[in-house]
Amino acid sequence: MQRLYDFLRRHPTGVDSFWAVFLFGISVLTVSVQEEGGQDRPGISSEAVIVPVVILLCLVIALRRRMPEKMLLLAIGVGLAQLALDVATTAANFAFLVIVYTVAATGARWASRLALAVGLCAAPVAQLRWPEQDSSVLGTVALMIFTSVPFALAWVLGDSIRTRRAYYEQLEERATRLEKEREAQAKVAVAAERARIARELHDVVAHNVSVMVVQADGAAYVLDSAPDQAKKALETISSTGRQALAEMRRLLGVLRTGEHQEGGEYVPQPDVEQIDDLVQQCRTSGLPVDFKVEGTPRPLPSGVELTAYRIVQEALTNTRKHGGPNAGASVRLVYFDDGLGLLVEDDGKGAPHELYEDGGADGEGHGLIGMRERVGMVGGTLDAGPRPGGGFRISALLPLKPAH
Repeated sequence: MQRLYDFLRRHPTGVDSFWAVFLFGISVLTVSVQEEGGQDRPGISSEAVIVPVVILLCLVIALRRRMPEKMLLLAIGVGLAQLALDVATTAANFAFLVIVYTVAATGARWASRLALAVGLCAAPVAQLRWPEQDSSVLGTVALMIFTSVPFALAWVLGDSIRTRRAYYEQLEERATRLEKEREAQAKVAVAAERARIARELHDVVAHNVSVMVVQADGAAYVLDSAPDQAKKALETISSTGRQALAEMRRLLGVLRTGEHQEGGEYVPQPDVEQIDDLVQQCRTSGLPVDFKVEGTPRPLPSGVELTAYRIVQEALTNTRKHGGPNAGASVRLVYFDDGLGLLVEDDGKGAPHELYEDGGADGEGHGLIGMRERVGMVGGTLDAGPRPGGGFRISALLPLKPAH
């Protein structure tokens, strides 16, 4: 049954043509019966005139959904020809009701209004052209009104179908738009998560590996002359490597959705209190760092604390990379009433120009890009650039409330 229904929906003109042939047969049969029975019919009874009229009205039925506006005009023309040639109504005139419904449901607005006006006028005009015998004026008026009702109902039904279809199309369009928006939001979320993980990996790998490289170079340099210092450097490399592995396991644990491993080596995200440990690690690796805290320390939002830690970590890593062998750094944390201020400076030779202008070049400068992204996520501001007296400065202000 469903296949038959789908077939009929795919071939609307074929279905309409079937009903047009059926209506043609009914009309011809009705006229023939009336003539054989000797019934008096108003108007012309010649088949040479009636048959073409019936054929044209059946054509209106057959092509109503393919060309609704043109078929409406054809039906109006046939109706006017019936009035002019005195061809009384037959069963084929049912096509007027059908075309009024079709145009109201699927035709243009002007055609819908024209169909309503013509439909309401068709019945009264037909009664005036072919009046009922022995009918009073009141009866004729009542009959006009009664025969006009089907045309009005056909138009109302068609217009309601049009409204319902438009409503369903609007719902489908809205659903499609919402689906596209959900897909776009999902893509944005995936890109943001990838960027966050990339920043975390960059901070973990760049800082810890740079410490390990510096210690390894120092150990190789003093291996023969100062074995104790070489041993201490190797111990620093070992502890730094373990710390890097622990943080990387934490990041991988975030990626493994739904996996919970108790007793693992996952560590919590770094916070402001661990900046002191970070500074000590840098001092151990040979970078002099002056660290001061101003204001009253207090708990901060986790996002602000992680951002502060990563900014200091990246700034000290850049100092170690680009500051030169004799560079020193200073870190200032200032607790304000409405936020946290950071100032990291060094007295080295400074980073290359392309690392802090235009977002870096040739794949370099991702650390500063990551800083700006982190600060932007918590609604803060960041300023990075060379110091007037030499060296490099990074200052940031992290508000307690994120930007909306």
